[in-house]
Amino acid sequence: MTPSYCLSSTRNTTTSGGAAFFLHNSHLYLPKHRSLLVPNHETQLPKRETLFLKPQVLSPKSCFPTLRLKNSKFIHPFASISSFAEAEGEEEQKEEIKVNEHRHEVEKSEKEDEEYLPGMAQAFHISSSTASAIGICIAFMALSLPLFMKSLGQGLSLKTKLLSYVTLLSGFYMAWNIGANDVANAMGTSVGSGALTLRQAVLTAAVLEFSGALSMGTHVTSTMQKGILVATMFQGKDTLLFAGLLSSLAAAGTWLQVASYYGWPVSTTHCIVGSMVGFGLAYGGVGAVFWSSLARVISSWVISPIMGALVSFLVYKCIRRFVYSAPNPGQAAAAAAPVAVFAGVTGISFAAFPLSKSLPLATTQALAFGTAGAVLVNRIIRKQLGHLLLQPTTSLAEPKEGTVPSKNIGFLSDIAGPKGTQLEIVYGVFGYMQILSACFMSFAHGGNDVSNAIGPLAAALSILQGGASGTEIVIPLDVLAWGGFGIVAGLAMWGYRVIATIGKKITELTPTRGFAAEFAAASVVLFASKLGLPISATHTLVGAVMGVGFARGLNSVRTETVREIVVSWAVTIPVGATLSVLYTWILTKLLSYIL
Repeated sequence: MTPSYCLSSTRNTTTSGGAAFFLHNSHLYLPKHRSLLVPNHETQLPKRETLFLKPQVLSPKSCFPTLRLKNSKFIHPFASISSFAEAEGEEEQKEEIKVNEHRHEVEKSEKEDEEYLPGMAQAFHISSSTASAIGICIAFMALSLPLFMKSLGQGLSLKTKLLSYVTLLSGFYMAWNIGANDVANAMGTSVGSGALTLRQAVLTAAVLEFSGALSMGTHVTSTMQKGILVATMFQGKDTLLFAGLLSSLAAAGTWLQVASYYGWPVSTTHCIVGSMVGFGLAYGGVGAVFWSSLARVISSWVISPIMGALVSFLVYKCIRRFVYSAPNPGQAAAAAAPVAVFAGVTGISFAAFPLSKSLPLATTQALAFGTAGAVLVNRIIRKQLGHLLLQPTTSLAEPKEGTVPSKNIGFLSDIAGPKGTQLEIVYGVFGYMQILSACFMSFAHGGNDVSNAIGPLAAALSILQGGASGTEIVIPLDVLAWGGFGIVAGLAMWGYRVIATIGKKITELTPTRGFAAEFAAASVVLFASKLGLPISATHTLVGAVMGVGFARGLNSVRTETVREIVVSWAVTIPVGATLSVLYTWILTKLLSYIL
């Protein structure tokens, strides 16, 4: 048998010469296939020295490693040192290719495994078992909690309790879909800009939506939602009216679920309106519908996004003109933040919160809320970003090549944003403002839009349990809590779908862009509601996000996503009406056998 170093020359007797030889010809003592667990760049010198000092016994064949020359069909049993170097290079390249291929296969398999995970597991970066456990817990609570609610009906017949149970489940289904679709109005831009992670947004919105639904949810609602149907057309037809209300909830929930699955932000109010219109036309005739109210709803499809886009365009341009072009953008943003928060909190408090009925006292209360919000934001900004605000800005004093002096900058001019520390300050300031506005919007949304689910629910329960079937009913507290729980459940399980559309798929958002869109949408909704203009919060926010994109250029808005959203708006009322008629027909047939 021949030692492993039989190829070394007798003239190279020094240790350094032999070590150099073996270091340059590592294929003589390294195994042919390296472990994939060891990176290619690691040399493992101790192992080489050991092999050099302790020669191994190899077969005679291995003493003369064969080498197939490039572009040759002959195999040479001997090779020069340069040939071994070339072979080593080719072998290392082959090994690197194999390692890269293996790495790509591992990454591909991991991506394929993620694709098979449930959507909630992907969105929140949790295991599929955890996501399944959350879904099972929510389903169990949804099926069991109605059994302990007072609204189920105490002392009533088994048939009435069974129908009350089904009615509560229908209301939960509608509330679940409101949470899955409509909560993105408050949190979508915050997630898209990076101010909040998806998990933080869902947890924050869950607390605020439930609190708003429980504390601010209207206790008096009209049986004929939003004045769409003529109440006198259904007097003395309690069974038909009960079937129509229940079918409207189911129809609106069905369309909302389809829209949420595809990530389309649609108006929950329009879903209920479409369902009511379909029921009214089919079972009450043309005279059962207030067509003027329906025309106002349809006009909001145009008015809402246009107003939202216009205001957000102006707000974002103001930020770029007066903050980005300032000598110190960070300090300009820090100074503008309390003013914007004061205006926003005051307006939201005055329009959405249950303040005093006296106008002077309500105004004072709203101003107090606004002042408190401004002081809070100012302290947070100074505490979190104060060390950055104190840094010198000498680099900003020197005008950059190709830029226009601030005194000559027009309002619509394209202004380059700040960089480095100043950009960090600006994004930090507007990130805090955006989170605060999202919290207020989420709280107000829980109090306002929960009536879309619990209004028809409470009316149907009142009719079923022999209560008043007039124009107004009182909503019990447990029904308010039930609607709030439904919104939270839908947000947790499917809310990420529409949040992704508003936050990422329409246009790219940053904290400044997200704040501009959210502030503009909130302002338009509040002022339009006070003026009595037909407005949709969902449509307004989508338009506001588009307006921010247009402020950066027409190519910054993804037309494919906008086209899908507009089509979903157009078909909301027809689809809701069709499903409502179908469900009412089925339910009336079933009720004829039960009652």
